[in-house]
Amino acid sequence: MSEGSWVVRPATTADAAACAAIYEPYVRETAITFETEPPTPDQLAARIADFAATHAWIVLERDGEVLGYAYAHRLGERAAYDWSCETSIYVAPGTRGLGVGRTLYRALLPILAGRGYRRAYALIALPNPASVAIHESFGFETVGVLRRVGWKLEAWHDVAWMQRDLLEPDDGRPPAAIA
Repeated sequence: MSEGSWVVRPATTADAAACAAIYEPYVRETAITFETEPPTPDQLAARIADFAATHAWIVLERDGEVLGYAYAHRLGERAAYDWSCETSIYVAPGTRGLGVGRTLYRALLPILAGRGYRRAYALIALPNPASVAIHESFGFETVGVLRRVGWKLEAWHDVAWMQRDLLEPDDGRPPAAIA
């Protein structure tokens, strides 16, 4: 998928350093993620390999430079959660508002549906009106808020749980195996 000179493609472990560079300011300067230490490129390479094998990890690049990435992973460890996933998007500083996140979600959500996932969830540290807005624009609905659940940057933070169906509504039959 491309938009102008943008290309969205599956991430590889070779993208780990670029993804780590994008992610680091979110970890150090915001409560958008509750990680408190930026992962190393090697740690992100392991995540990319793991998440891409079962769910998806994609990047958006322009002229060979990664401008953002999106991924999905297990929602919970128990087998009953196998048909649901948690999604995340991170965009490089200076690219917010340009449509990078929208382009990534337009690519990610169909991949997840194609793999048989029924529902996508986003956990959004509040306040984060831009993230809430993009998720709502893709049909996510707030299904709950965990109050004062995370301590970061000397403050407590709420987390909104947002949910979106990826496939048609359930018909009461067991789901098919994940692709």
